[in-house]
Amino acid sequence: MKDDIASPAEATTTRRRALGAAVALLAGGAVPLTATRAAARADGAPSDASDHVCAGEYDPGFEATLAAADDRLGAEEMRGIPEGPPQQYALPLRRGFRVTARYGIRGDWLAGHHTGIDLAVPQGTPVYAVGSGVVLVARWSGAYGNAVTVRMPDGHYALVAHLSSIAVREGARIGAGTFLGRSGATGRATGPHLHLEVRARREYGSDINPVSYLAKRGVRLL
Repeated sequence: MKDDIASPAEATTTRRRALGAAVALLAGGAVPLTATRAAARADGAPSDASDHVCAGEYDPGFEATLAAADDRLGAEEMRGIPEGPPQQYALPLRRGFRVTARYGIRGDWLAGHHTGIDLAVPQGTPVYAVGSGVVLVARWSGAYGNAVTVRMPDGHYALVAHLSSIAVREGARIGAGTFLGRSGATGRATGPHLHLEVRARREYGSDINPVSYLAKRGVRLL
């Protein structure tokens, strides 16, 4: 596997334009959830069903659910959860995988780029929490399929998507390495894989490179 995952260019104007378009579409009652994913493969070749990637990530229903859960649970639930590398961070998988879509590759996603990293693994592969925190959402999450979103003590949000099953409940306080569920291809996905996304804030479009995020905390994903 290659470890040359690069952060997307700081195209603030492009992102704001894309997210502004989302607001306008929401107001009109329509939001595009599909993406052509031009250059979605790590090697730049056209995507097909064997690539096991995300076909679309933004989902207004999920974003509203996440915001409500974050407001409901609030900072109070975070008290007493330790933070600090490296013991409080872990790999999301404990077996080999294939990177089928890198973080930050350009495409027709609403953010203008792929907001996470796609790791192809067989259906039913165990998936683990990359950090300690509180489970905000553990349910069907629209385009993300069955997904778990964890709010971590450092204010970041980790999302694992397209799961075939979920093993944690909302509101649970968990540690790094907690079993969250099993990989699958639920939601808008072309095949079994894990979509790992890390956000600096809860809003769509605040994503950061999950590979770099973990590396800075002593965990090497690639």
